[in-house]
Amino acid sequence: MISIHISATAAKAADEAASQVVDALRAKPDLVLGLATGGTMRPFNAALVRTYREGLVSFTRATIFNLDDHVGVPADHPHSFRRFMRETLFDLVDADPARCFMPDGMARDLDAEAADYEARIAAAGGIDLQILGLGHNGHIAYNEPGAPHDSRTRAVSLAADTIARATPDFAPDAVPHQGLTMGIGTILDARRIVLLANGAGKAEAVAQALKPPPRTACPASALQRHGDVGFYLDPAAGSLVAGARSR
Repeated sequence: MISIHISATAAKAADEAASQVVDALRAKPDLVLGLATGGTMRPFNAALVRTYREGLVSFTRATIFNLDDHVGVPADHPHSFRRFMRETLFDLVDADPARCFMPDGMARDLDAEAADYEARIAAAGGIDLQILGLGHNGHIAYNEPGAPHDSRTRAVSLAADTIARATPDFAPDAVPHQGLTMGIGTILDARRIVLLANGAGKAEAVAQALKPPPRTACPASALQRHGDVGFYLDPAAGSLVAGARSR
């Protein structure tokens, strides 16, 4: 079941999505939390940091798993996912570094790293709450169109559209062509999912994600198979959703 929440602004949508994490952490301080990267997550992470600084939430007992990583991008690169998470969240809250995990796109054996990541998630008891962004082509994590809905953590080739959108960020360095990502099946195993999207450029992807039936051409449509998913949108991202109203 998918619930749709459309806020008056992108900032309010991020705040609403972040409040789901805060409420979950208050109810279960040892929450197993799945997080995402990307521009959409900057205001989301900022809302988490603000709430932490207000003394309203703690991450110290939480276990965190990130969705994905670029293959071949060092952790200190300006656009590495590891650096993004450190600079926008991990270094700004009381998260325990020993409990914060990301798939390692610099691993020599990507298959072994993927299998180990799946094992770590299982050992933690599975993900309680998974946060997702949404790609313009409907990808979730780095599961591009065509990805099987039962896929697990693995190395993948990035779609041409994904590479093109990332190229300006990496210039003059070479843009990565592969990712190491949780699979759609891994994501669907989470007990609850929150997806955050904003901007007119995401409107068609949102509409396709919500259009039945689930299909591999739109990876996010697999979320229709899950029992507890919330879409948190601004009016632009939700503009093609039937009966959409902002709150």
